[in-house]
Amino acid sequence: MSILADQRLHELLQQAAAWRILGLLFERPREGWLEELEGLSREVLDPEITAAVSAARGEASEGRYLALLGPSGPVSSREVSYRGMEDPGRLLADVEAFYQAFVFSPQTEEAPDHLSVEAGFLGYLCLKEAYALARGNHEEAEVAARASAKFRETHLSTLAWGVAERLQATDVRYLTLAAKALAARYGPCQEAGISPGRSLPVYDGSPTDCSQE
Repeated sequence: MSILADQRLHELLQQAAAWRILGLLFERPREGWLEELEGLSREVLDPEITAAVSAARGEASEGRYLALLGPSGPVSSREVSYRGMEDPGRLLADVEAFYQAFVFSPQTEEAPDHLSVEAGFLGYLCLKEAYALARGNHEEAEVAARASAKFRETHLSTLAWGVAERLQATDVRYLTLAAKALAARYGPCQEAGISPGRSLPVYDGSPTDCSQE
């Protein structure tokens, strides 16, 4: 493996850990949750992500999470909540098409368009790309990279700033930091390409339909 390929592999593993942490931070705290976060945080360099994990040690609880992000809480973690008049069924079908194309089957209590699931999928795609590169299969690596860019553009970007703006008004620091780290991946709000009412094509798994990162 070349030096450049080795560097890319290392970057992908760090990105996978970062996405997994962001997904976990937006999951309901449970037994072993904090230990998993702390273990993964050793693999990332993003100061806001590590700060969010640190803050979670002192303030994360199931009750606080449900009061804020639960079904009747003031902040929604589901993409459908930020899509305006977009057909929820079509949106969910597109999300599921991405998951099925890459055999992503998360064990979760959340809906497919939940922030934690979508972030977890992006981490999964990083691992898929890394595995393909390690085997020298550059075509498969390119498919995963393009799908990741497309999924971020058409789905998670919609959630990023909406969640961050709503959490900014709360006093739950670990979630505020996590949302800020997530939104930072899309640049300033006006440049993030967020258009809640836009129509979505259903993803068919073709790499030619995905814009490269």
